Amino acid sequence: MRIGELAERTGTTTRALRFYESLGLLAARRSANGYRAYDEHDLRLVTEIVGLRAAGLSLDETRPFVACLRAGHTSGDDCLDSIEVYRRKLAEVDTLIDRLAEVRADLAGKLGRALARHPGTCGVPDHEESRCSPS
Repeated sequence: MRIGELAERTGTTTRALRFYESLGLLAARRSANGYRAYDEHDLRLVTEIVGLRAAGLSLDETRPFVACLRAGHTSGDDCLDSIEVYRRKLAEVDTLIDRLAEVRADLAGKLGRALARHPGTCGVPDHEESRCSPS
């Protein structure tokens, strides 16, 4: 298949596929007329990359999954290096969730204190615009 068909079948762009090739994640063969040629294995590689990117992994983090598929495994996460990427990424997400919880608690506290100083003038529900008048 040519690059346009691969892009369409994987929900990506020809530009992205060329970029993946420049990074060594994808290797196109050239047909007699010089066009890039891909097969079902390339389709599987790109599908894996697109899915991992949608899950929040960087292109560099997809490398072990691509290597695993290239080694003949049926799934990109059949290899230990891929499992390790999942573990690292999950720890990273947990850290972000913890940090967001801290930020949320801080903001809720600030809002609570502001409302306590201005009773009845600010507590507009459902995020409607509110103007607080100083007392």
